[in-house]
Amino acid sequence: MNRKTVASIAAASILAGAMSLTVLSGCGGESSAPANTVNSADDLVGKSIGVQLGTTGAVVAEDVEGATVEKYNKGVDAVQALKQGKIDAVIIDQEPAKVFVEKNSDLKIVEEDYAVEDYAIAVAKGNEALRDEINGALKTLKDNGTLDQISKNWIGDEAGSTPYESPADAKHDKGKLVMATNAEFPPYESMEGDKVVGYDADMMQAVCDTLGYELSIENMAFDSVITAVQSGKADVGVAGLSVTPDREKNVLFTDSYATSHQVIIVRNS
Repeated sequence: MNRKTVASIAAASILAGAMSLTVLSGCGGESSAPANTVNSADDLVGKSIGVQLGTTGAVVAEDVEGATVEKYNKGVDAVQALKQGKIDAVIIDQEPAKVFVEKNSDLKIVEEDYAVEDYAIAVAKGNEALRDEINGALKTLKDNGTLDQISKNWIGDEAGSTPYESPADAKHDKGKLVMATNAEFPPYESMEGDKVVGYDADMMQAVCDTLGYELSIENMAFDSVITAVQSGKADVGVAGLSVTPDREKNVLFTDSYATSHQVIIVRNS
């Protein structure tokens, strides 16, 4: 897989998810926002909470006593609403939260994890063969350090230092494997030009290199990913998907390839 310079890829992925937020300061969004009143999970009671449709954040927010849950198609839209004072907080995955906060000095993350979740790959019910095949590849990639390399390249202080490159001798003669995703979730997936980049894209490329598939990525709304796998439009769903009982009614899940946390984003003041 041809890549641009390491630094430009990581920077582009982060900026793509946060660029629209940084321009709000000239639109009156920050100055008109009310003072923050959420400093812990307990403070969410009775508040207005922004979430992305279909995510774990949307599920846990519904359990907050007296809360009004505002659902958005994109996480970035929820964060924009927070900046403008339309909602009191956003519940979202930790790594995207870090991206948004890094690019917006008027936001912060409440210093407590809200929920812990494992990410896995969704496969159609009845396709145990593909699930088991991918599990075998994930084990190989964990054992040989490739998954650690990919994680290091997208997450943490050394982001951009260890880009994944397909092995020169990798064969892709077993046909095409279609991955459904939602490229609004940096650093796991975002757009760089017309290409989906990020942790999940590299992870699935490594899986396909190991198994001999040609990877094709289809970008779509987050709440369409599971449906795409169910209908056969996609072979796998990879979009920072956590394993939940409701999702397990509709698809199979592979072994976990990453662990994340739900966190709360609020305004600084």
